Formats: sequence, structure tokens, C-alpha cells
Amino acid sequence: MITIVLENGLKAFQTDNMLIERPPEPYRSLYRGSHWRFHTNEKVVYLTFDDGPIPEMTPWVLDLLDKYGIKATFFCVGDNVRKYPEIYRMVLERGHITGNHTFHHLQAWKVTTETYLQDVEEAAKLIDSKLFRPPHGHMRLPQFNALRKNYEVIMWDVVTRDYSRLMTAGQVFEVVKKYTRNGSVIVFHDSLKSGDRTKESLPRSIDWLIEQGYSFRLIGE
Repeated sequence: MITIVLENGLKAFQTDNMLIERPPEPYRSLYRGSHWRFHTNEKVVYLTFDDGPIPEMTPWVLDLLDKYGIKATFFCVGDNVRKYPEIYRMVLERGHITGNHTFHHLQAWKVTTETYLQDVEEAAKLIDSKLFRPPHGHMRLPQFNALRKNYEVIMWDVVTRDYSRLMTAGQVFEVVKKYTRNGSVIVFHDSLKSGDRTKESLPRSIDWLIEQGYSFRLIGE
């Protein structure tokens, strides 16, 4: 077990990467008012995708979701929307919703609050949404407090780590099986880094979720 000291002196305890895959309450408490999970007794999950849209991955994800009749939330990088507007339109035309994921996929802790907020607003010129997810799942508290005035901040209950070269597709699938529960917000990525891991693990995960009796909802439903 590793003890990690967070902002404000709070501590989180990391066991088997759980700080990442399902962040513990001390970490969640830093961002009170954001959504990590939607508490419900129903067997529903909220499927989300980060970092697109890109031609190498997003159309494939959309075709797979169409096959299952699933709608999802795509947290888009503004610069990718600028480069691939036709793919962004495809996401919306197929009945999915989008959220803001900054323009340059900024790490909040590496930039000033002013720079971060400007980057979010630059993305907002292309992404008409009041949903926001911070890249890497963290922000400074002044950044968070400023953004929550205008955005609904959506974090996660399960991040699959499909982006990690240290993970296999099978391990990504096991993360979904281990951590998913009623109301989970699940994160995959339509990015180059996730690539083949997502293409193998996403259909397996959807099949398993359906077998377990889960249905899929859009954030806000």
C-alpha cells in the first residue's frame, strides 16, 4: 500500500492501482459537487470516451456502439474537433452527446488557472456542451471552483486504463469486471494510445455488461 498526500493535506491510499481505476473517497472529496458515479439501485452504467475525435478510432467506436444500440458521452479535445469537424458531427448525428476536455488536453497542475480556463473556453467555441472532464482527472481547486460555476464536472467511477502500454487488452477487460457497479461512469478512450487495447477490450466489456444485466444511459438521462 502506498500513501499519497493530496492537496489540502488529505491522504489517499493506493492498492492495486485503485487510486486510478476507482479513486477513493479522500480524492473524490477534493472535487465535491462533481459526478464520479450516479447512485442508483438500477443496473445501469454510463459509458464515456475521452480524447477524440480522431479518424483512426472514433468511427470504429461509433460503429460498434451502433451495433449494440448504445449511446455514450464523448469528452472531446478541442484541437481534435478543429482538425476533424466531420467526425465530431458524426458523433452528434448518431445520437451521442459530447463534453469539453480542454482544447490542448492540458494537465491542470502544470499551468496557471488563467491559462487553464482560457483553454477550456477555446474548446467551448467548438464544443457546445456544459459537461466538462479534466484531462488526467485532476485540477487545482481554484480551477475546479471556477469551472463548476458554468459546467457540470464529470469524473469517473471506473477508468479502464486502456491508454496504458503497461496494460493488455485482457487486463483492461478485467478492470471493467472488477470495478463496475450500479451507476458507474466508465471511461474508455478513442485515442491513438488506446488503439488495439480498446478495439479488443471494448466489445468484450460491452458483452459482459449486457450479460450481467446492465443497461446503458447517457449522462443527464
